[in-house]
Amino acid sequence: MTRPPAVSIVMPVLDEAATVEGALARLRRDFPDCELIVVDGGSGDGTARLAAAYATVVHSARGRAVQMNTGARHATGEVLWFVHADTAIHPGALGQIRTALADPAVVGGGLTLRFDRRSPGLRYLARSSNARARRLHHIFGDQAMFVRRSAFDALGGFPDLAIMEDLELSRRLHRRGKLAVLPATSTASARRFTEHGTWRMIVFMQYLKVLYFAGVDSERIRRRYARGPRLPHRRPTAP
Repeated sequence: MTRPPAVSIVMPVLDEAATVEGALARLRRDFPDCELIVVDGGSGDGTARLAAAYATVVHSARGRAVQMNTGARHATGEVLWFVHADTAIHPGALGQIRTALADPAVVGGGLTLRFDRRSPGLRYLARSSNARARRLHHIFGDQAMFVRRSAFDALGGFPDLAIMEDLELSRRLHRRGKLAVLPATSTASARRFTEHGTWRMIVFMQYLKVLYFAGVDSERIRRRYARGPRLPHRRPTAP
């Protein structure tokens, strides 16, 4: 009988003390045979100490791409599974990942996105994001991306981008093989959408993607993302 591929879960964190214990406890309970690695980017709130009770904790420079690449270097699994601290993964996901990767043409993929709150805007965003992943093969981090280690290493890991590293890796992976979007759900936090307004954030995120595809520097896009979707302040003109 063929042994199922070993899976390493990699979680990048930065000041996630409020969520990291619950997230890791669920992962440890639901996927006990997975290696669990947390990569701390310099938290100042005790995140690394809390995570150490559940996972191997490693440290790196700040930034999701560099943190996830650091975690991948420490991982031993044949499959790398990148999970955010503010998402909840359906317990059936691991079996579906292994089933999908039984097809040698599949190099990776993601889960079906949903949110932890309900509203017309969030339902629209989840549906459109899942449709985009299936049709355009653009998979983002909140969909809990998984990838064969061999494909990940061949591509050099996540590209060195300040933002959109998940989008770019999924585009590169699709050139190497199939990406599977699985029915198991990744339930993401809606906190940023409720903070700024769901529809405003939807438009804002599309704007950032336009900037990325137009070739704008990723650090500039990251700074714009960090400011949120508010309009830039303009000084009043003199009369």
